[in-house]
Amino acid sequence: MDMIRGQKVKVADITANSTQLTVELQINAAFTIDFSCFGVDAAGKLSDERYMTFFNQPQSPCGGVKLINNQSNQASFQLALANIPSTIEKLVFTAAIDGTGTMAQIQPSTLRIRDGQGCVFSFSGADFQAERALMVAEIYRKDGIWRLAAVAQGFNGGLDALVAHFGGEVAAPSSANNPANSSSPAAPAKPSLTKRIQLEKRIEQEAPQLVNLIKKAQVSLEKSGLGEHRAKVCLCLDISASMSSLYSKGQIQAFVERIVALACRFDDDGEVDVFLFGQKCHRAPVITLRNYQQYIGHLIEHFPLEGGTEYSAVMKMIRQHYLGGNSDRQSPLTPAAESPVYVMFLTDGATSNRKAAENQVLYASYEPIFWQFMGIGPTGAFEFLEKLDDLRGRYLDNADFFSVKSPQELNDEQLFARLMNEYPKWLAQAQQKQLLVRS
Repeated sequence: MDMIRGQKVKVADITANSTQLTVELQINAAFTIDFSCFGVDAAGKLSDERYMTFFNQPQSPCGGVKLINNQSNQASFQLALANIPSTIEKLVFTAAIDGTGTMAQIQPSTLRIRDGQGCVFSFSGADFQAERALMVAEIYRKDGIWRLAAVAQGFNGGLDALVAHFGGEVAAPSSANNPANSSSPAAPAKPSLTKRIQLEKRIEQEAPQLVNLIKKAQVSLEKSGLGEHRAKVCLCLDISASMSSLYSKGQIQAFVERIVALACRFDDDGEVDVFLFGQKCHRAPVITLRNYQQYIGHLIEHFPLEGGTEYSAVMKMIRQHYLGGNSDRQSPLTPAAESPVYVMFLTDGATSNRKAAENQVLYASYEPIFWQFMGIGPTGAFEFLEKLDDLRGRYLDNADFFSVKSPQELNDEQLFARLMNEYPKWLAQAQQKQLLVRS
């Protein structure tokens, strides 16, 4: 059966088994195409982002949509329509250009259903102009029957326009060139679906070695109910002289890579802010997907290890960076923040000014910052960090602590699970106390 744009047919007319379909898309072009299937609700919106099936999310939660073949210019989706929940009214098959070019440049292309009698919908660049993305076709419910419609509707804005059309979050314009925004706090905005997709591509291209580690982090987050959670990840490293062997033996570098993996699941930029403390405190260069493998070697070249260990100054620096202030706070920060900050605080010793550090934890308990302290050394050597974990007088319990003899004592799964020990409980309380916007 050959279909033309705008034509609608019953799926049952295409295949004898009306609930099992294979949808094949092929777009003949010199550029790479990203294929997706959006499962949308009755309002035509992507109310659950897990129902956008694409290269890095190849299956819907119900198993009703599976991406079983994905190449630069073709893809196949296997559908089990009986599995699709009633909240999903329509499956929309889309294509977006990855790189430069427009849909006017494509050669004759097709969407094909091979099951049963099958059908073919053909289109070409003659149907478009400056569009960079398009809805090719949709399978939708009507009167309890699944139907297929040939659409071929283009969008000039590319993937962003598609995501916005379906109600997803798109990347906001950068404020880097806007002087009016230069004094605003550095807390992250609500992440966009398009930025998440872009990050997945960057990971595959720039840091393929992290893929398996990132998957382990994702599994741990899902077990903690945080599979879709977003936060900014900050790493705070002890650079006191007693840490020398940990740095020289590569143990801190290996730990950094595990934190980058966590950040790739928590945030949408694949970056980790880094702060240092010894006798003084420092803001270090950001860890990125491009520099993470050599990060610690370069770090020590520019920030030699110091005598002394002082927590409070670096804690004030972190609060200033993310919140635009580090006052002696005694009331909740308002308005509620959209995203929390997860601080991974790594040390092998106690601070020289305990009262000052206690005060910083107290003040920060009124703010959307969670402190995960990790001590490296003999069991029982971190009485002060244990005190911070159980500190009285806080607005919220905003800290957790555990110790290891070395950063590699815990395997990947154990570490990620330990990092999520108290954080989910703090999140719920922070939302209840209106430090964070309810997700």
